[in-house]
Amino acid sequence: MRAFGRWLLLLLLALLGLQLFFALRILTMNWIAPESTTFQRSQAWQIVNRQGVLPWRQETVPISAVANTLQRAVIASEDGAFTQHNGVWWQSLEKAWEKNAKAKAQAEKRAQRQPDKPVVMKIVGGSTITQQLAKNLFLSGERTLLRKGQELMLTLVLETFLSKRRILEIYLNSVEWGEGVFGAEAAAQHYFRKSASRLNAWEAARLAVMLPRPRYFEKLAQSAYLASRAETIMARMNDVVLP
Repeated sequence: MRAFGRWLLLLLLALLGLQLFFALRILTMNWIAPESTTFQRSQAWQIVNRQGVLPWRQETVPISAVANTLQRAVIASEDGAFTQHNGVWWQSLEKAWEKNAKAKAQAEKRAQRQPDKPVVMKIVGGSTITQQLAKNLFLSGERTLLRKGQELMLTLVLETFLSKRRILEIYLNSVEWGEGVFGAEAAAQHYFRKSASRLNAWEAARLAVMLPRPRYFEKLAQSAYLASRAETIMARMNDVVLP
């Protein structure tokens, strides 16, 4: 029992040390932008293994160099309540949980009726911009309760140590917008051959709607869904409050 107790104590101390490390890293982000995120490094590894080369496009810019149109479009598309919550929008999570539970039940019924066919189930996220940033900065893409718990912890630390404006700035500079394309400036240059500061409302909306599946939509630039969804985002942009 004593040996077990010592191991348990060491485990708790290691977990505490990890949380302190994360907290210090986040605190320094008030002044120093992260050079890369865990998500970016994992994507780079996959690209190199598949292609043998690394087409990496990223240029960190201050949020003042990102057009308000893109800031508004991203918030409208990804997290309309960004300036109102403390990092977690519980109502959105609850709705996502209910939708996923229904989707799971329907998938199980289809599997019973057609056992020889693969079951495809669409998962709804419900994560805020801060939660997405927490996951991209430090965590893997696996879906487990432990990883989700760590994501929530990091989300609260981000909201405690960084302003909403700084969170949005880091997010816009690190989020994926295509294979090897990271950040608003790289995305604007890649898709529209202009700087992020010069994006008009339509261009900003097009970029924003790509965010859930950027590598998929990169190959479907003429998608009817993209055009329709962009129109919806444009209609919401004027109601967005910027941090």
